[in-house]
Amino acid sequence: MNGATEAELGPVDWELAVSTAVRLVRPGPVIGKDEADHVVGRLRELAPQAEVHVRELTTLGQGLPLLPGEVVDRPAWVAAAAQGLAALTGPAMPRPTGPMASLLAGTAGVQAGVVMAFLSSRVLGQYDPFSPTDQLAGRLLLVAPNIVGAQQALDVPDDDFRMWVCLHECTHRLQFTGVPWLRKYFSDQVTALLSSMDEERAPLTDVIRDFRQKLREGDGPMSLIDLIQSPQQKVLLDRLIALSTLLEGHADHVMDAVGPSVVPSVATIRTRFSARRKGGGLLDRILRTVLGVEAKVRQYEEGAQFTSYVVERVGMDGFNAIWTSADTLPTRAEIAEPMSWLRRVSP
Repeated sequence: MNGATEAELGPVDWELAVSTAVRLVRPGPVIGKDEADHVVGRLRELAPQAEVHVRELTTLGQGLPLLPGEVVDRPAWVAAAAQGLAALTGPAMPRPTGPMASLLAGTAGVQAGVVMAFLSSRVLGQYDPFSPTDQLAGRLLLVAPNIVGAQQALDVPDDDFRMWVCLHECTHRLQFTGVPWLRKYFSDQVTALLSSMDEERAPLTDVIRDFRQKLREGDGPMSLIDLIQSPQQKVLLDRLIALSTLLEGHADHVMDAVGPSVVPSVATIRTRFSARRKGGGLLDRILRTVLGVEAKVRQYEEGAQFTSYVVERVGMDGFNAIWTSADTLPTRAEIAEPMSWLRRVSP
């Protein structure tokens, strides 16, 4: 902890998390320096172009300055992710005290590092609205080696794929910069959930038993967090899952709806990418299930179906009523049944 005192100690040793992840990060695809420089340059050029297309389609963020994206490698993504997570979760999580405080924070740091190392080879891009380095615009990160690796694996046109990824992340940026109340609402929900984590916590043996039972029953993609819930936590978690499903699905809808005039091979990319999302070996699938990645994939699908359904019936202007306030956000039940949201918000 570099000499941190108990008073300074947070619930997670994020420095240890980063160093652990960086040691475990797998190398990216091998390409020449000239090609790498070209990829970085193109991603920097495409990000603001993509945001123009997203603004035209969604009307979000009109009048805001066009900002570039940051092109990073896997270790740099790990460092940025840790910084953003620390800023979002640190104030709300209980701080360890006593003689075991350093050990607990270190253990949590190692665990976080292992998770980030696993994700570092899979994340194509990320918009972090809570980055302390830019509290107004957040940080839009594009992970160059992962974009190159995915494009090669899918065998799709390189510039089309780069633009497609940029469209998704720019949609996320406009969701938060173009909807002024959304950042605080999201942060407040996370804070409320984390602040309640020590209340009514089930014994670990009960959690493991329930997790095994759910796996045997084949009750769909799930993660351990699905089982560590009091009634209050379930309400908060449902609210966060509904919002995350909306944001991811809306971004997935937009990156396809911008259309073949911008990404000529968009239909091929979507087909191959959707199949790749569900692939992987046995160990990979187990890890993704435990970490909640499988549930994340389902969120993309459900959120995109909700968005497409609403846009087809009331247009993008009608869909944008969703951004009016927290009261107009859909619940998890309404995402599964979009007409119920329409009846409530746009009767």
